[in-house]
Amino acid sequence: MIDLSTQYLGLQLKSPLVVSASPLSESIQNVRLMEDSGAAAIVLRSLFEEQLNLESYTLDRDLSQGTESFAESLSYLPEFPDYRAGSDAYLDHLMRVKECVAIPIIASINGITPGGWMHFAKEVEAAGADAIELNTYALVTDPLVPSNEVEKHLIELVAHVRSHIKIPLAVKLSPQFTSIPNLAVQLADAGANGLVLFNRFYQPDFDIERLTVLPRLCYSNSSELLLRLHWVAILFHRVRADLAITGGVHTAEDVLKGIMAGAAVTMMTSALHQYGIRHLAAVQADVVRWMKDHEYESTNQMRGALSRSSVPDPTPYERGNYIKTLSSYPLHRAPLHQTHQRK
Repeated sequence: MIDLSTQYLGLQLKSPLVVSASPLSESIQNVRLMEDSGAAAIVLRSLFEEQLNLESYTLDRDLSQGTESFAESLSYLPEFPDYRAGSDAYLDHLMRVKECVAIPIIASINGITPGGWMHFAKEVEAAGADAIELNTYALVTDPLVPSNEVEKHLIELVAHVRSHIKIPLAVKLSPQFTSIPNLAVQLADAGANGLVLFNRFYQPDFDIERLTVLPRLCYSNSSELLLRLHWVAILFHRVRADLAITGGVHTAEDVLKGIMAGAAVTMMTSALHQYGIRHLAAVQADVVRWMKDHEYESTNQMRGALSRSSVPDPTPYERGNYIKTLSSYPLHRAPLHQTHQRK
């Protein structure tokens, strides 16, 4: 009998298959289908810090800025009077989800400052969330803000949240940090029970006809997994926090790679949007089939097998991989069109 069970944030999960935050979880019917299809836990959609800062004049100004030339700019977030209703609706939905499924439910808060939304973290805990995922998506655009200040601020934020709640806390990071291992250790010391690697970097697109900057959402693909595998494999057994991979998990092979890197869980959303929620069941069946074929009895048996601390030669995780990859790149002579050939 194949044992897929794993522990994440102190929670006993039936498998490493976790649904990451997305609008899919806004439907009770979807949530039930996720559980039936094999999801071991579900991260609810994120509630944004901006939605809770009702008295922020800066937010009101930023949301209104540019509306004379781009009327859709106000659609990025709900109308200002609706923010509190959004948090109330979030708590109500959380309680309803907890009533209809048995698997752990993780609330997601997207914020970067210890403000009034800290009280909301306690409300989420009171509403029955099994854990909180703190999504720290932030972009520093001010050239006067040094990198050490950004990291210090993040560590203080995590410590502040930890001091206000008793349930497990995961921190979802972006990969844009100079020393991810050092930051990971400090976040664990500040109280993070888990680290989720990585937040996807949503980049705007340009409409060159209308001269506007547009939001652009693209689904992930398995090629994005490589960055996550790299850092999870480096951090495994070197940081006192559970590791989760999100971004690029689409297939059973992706899940198996994540486990072998050292992840406690692998999270997916894009694949469910593309192939349907029942894709979870197909992925789980393929994972079990592969493990049987390769004589693995449990996911714990393979966890970290390809991590930096487990492989005989760690150079693939260091500069040696960079040198070897570029040195082995085949040199192909580009064909020249006759009109461009030198005479």
